[in-house]
Amino acid sequence: MDTSKPVSQNDLYAARVFFNSALPLLKVVIDQSPELRKKFAGKSFVFQVAALYPEAEGGKMATHLKAENGVLTCHVSEIHPSPDIEFLFPDLHQFIRFFSGKGKPLPKMKGAASRFGIFLSLMQALLKMAGLLQAAEPPKSAEDRALLVMLYFYLLSNGISQLNKAGEPKIRAWALNSPDRTYAFAVSGYPLLQSYIRVKEGRTKAGRGAYPRCQPFLTLRFDSPEHALDILMGRGGMIDYMANQYLTVEGAPEFAALLGEFLFLVGDYAKGNYLDWPA
Repeated sequence: MDTSKPVSQNDLYAARVFFNSALPLLKVVIDQSPELRKKFAGKSFVFQVAALYPEAEGGKMATHLKAENGVLTCHVSEIHPSPDIEFLFPDLHQFIRFFSGKGKPLPKMKGAASRFGIFLSLMQALLKMAGLLQAAEPPKSAEDRALLVMLYFYLLSNGISQLNKAGEPKIRAWALNSPDRTYAFAVSGYPLLQSYIRVKEGRTKAGRGAYPRCQPFLTLRFDSPEHALDILMGRGGMIDYMANQYLTVEGAPEFAALLGEFLFLVGDYAKGNYLDWPA
């Protein structure tokens, strides 16, 4: 690790968002893309992304994707001792810059030659995920627009929970002072485009799909994937979209602004924007 630039608390928040919230989306991209799903059919392997960090148990942070006869499972914040393919970054800074799109520091790529076919398929999946999440404009196809909304919903709800667990001050204070409440995100007419986060006395848990137990305390509901992306990509204003009923707030509208603030905070870490913040 480059000891001339110490790891900051913001680096640790960003690393947690990437390892625990963003990298698991690789499975979603593969599962939701027929052309990619075919490439992994019947395949068995372990793919790991890791970054050296001496303060972590085992000396590095990692998340790995395991395929058994084409069935994928994601193991969040788990180090696999002998992955078939591994992308290993020398430090957290280079890992964050690579996955945020703020730079192109290449990792060491173990196993790429021996499992070249799988490696190429993984690269296609990673490039598709990066192309969607790092895009400045919405995708052209309706299928990719819906997929990007799904990725954002999963990333943001889980990212809020992860930042709470990591002790980010604003989110942690909100969680500690909250009774049992659930906040949800949805697009009308698209049952798959839903996610939620439940908070209770400091504890948080994110989930995919509709919250199964009761009506959420607050739901941000968009009328279309296109208008959802306008807000999620910072291309539209929440107040204007609410006035035009592109976005409706179901439940407790007074909490919508706070939830929006948290969404953009997660987005800043996922896009590496904090790297430009004053020290």
